Amino acid sequence: MRFRTNVDNVAGFYRIVQALAQLQKKFVMKFTETAMFIVCSSDINEGGMQVWTNIKVSTLFVDYRIQSNANNEIGMTVSTEALLTTLRSACSPNSNNNSILTNTEVIMRLAKKNDRAVLSFEIIGQSRSSRDMRIVQDVRIEMMRQQELDKLREPMCPEPDIHIMLPPLTKLRTVMERLRSQSDIIRVQANKAGRLDFAVSTDSIAIEVCWTGLQAPTFGKRASQAQNQSQSESQGESQEEQEDEASQSAAKERMCGVLVNVKSIMKFLQSHVVCSSTIAGICQRHCLILYVYIGDAADAGGILTFYIPAIMDDDP
Repeated sequence: MRFRTNVDNVAGFYRIVQALAQLQKKFVMKFTETAMFIVCSSDINEGGMQVWTNIKVSTLFVDYRIQSNANNEIGMTVSTEALLTTLRSACSPNSNNNSILTNTEVIMRLAKKNDRAVLSFEIIGQSRSSRDMRIVQDVRIEMMRQQELDKLREPMCPEPDIHIMLPPLTKLRTVMERLRSQSDIIRVQANKAGRLDFAVSTDSIAIEVCWTGLQAPTFGKRASQAQNQSQSESQGESQEEQEDEASQSAAKERMCGVLVNVKSIMKFLQSHVVCSSTIAGICQRHCLILYVYIGDAADAGGILTFYIPAIMDDDP
């Protein structure tokens, strides 16, 4: 089993781990020939939130080499804090950290020290006094068997009733900071007309924050249905089709919503450090799925997918 690579985008790697740091003390990392996966799926996560991260190798690494007897896949559990601390020290000073080195080269390899498996980071650079320096930091890991990796499965969810592009997460975070002081539960709802609501309601207070004019993209089966509908409309409209269009217009205004834990939303909002765009998928009365794209959604270098289960209420 061999693994070695140059971490070309240390700051990006650091921000991804930073976004997940509050979820679990340890998470699963899996490396394949084309991607790095990070999984936070422990039952101890408050609210039952899970995160499944898929990052293209080219987004973070160069000179990437991996070899194993398990289809060239290597899996491990890693201490979140230990990895975060190591990556922080490896970042360049202009990445808003306390790094003492500039012009750094970071080599990450799988190694064994004192009969313990480690991810070894060799950090080569120059000190502030322009002296060449080399620092080696080891992060202890627990290797995972292929059978254990095969048992990892993303949550089974229905196709979302609606997808909607979220406003900038920094702005959303400011709103949520105020709402979380009022309730532990928040209703997230949206419609295909581009409206998004975040609302809290208690016996003594009701607050709703609304955005309009947002994009509501379609994916999967719903995208195919929309395309077929557009083709049908181009062939001319009968009275029945006009009535159907009115019905569809009303459906476009219909709100789909889900109740979720406020703390889960706050943890998700830590991903503002990595995202370029974020799309929410609402599975009414089932879950909220949040897709955080690294780069443009059409050609993303990776996706962090947050699954937040619904809190059931008595409303129909």
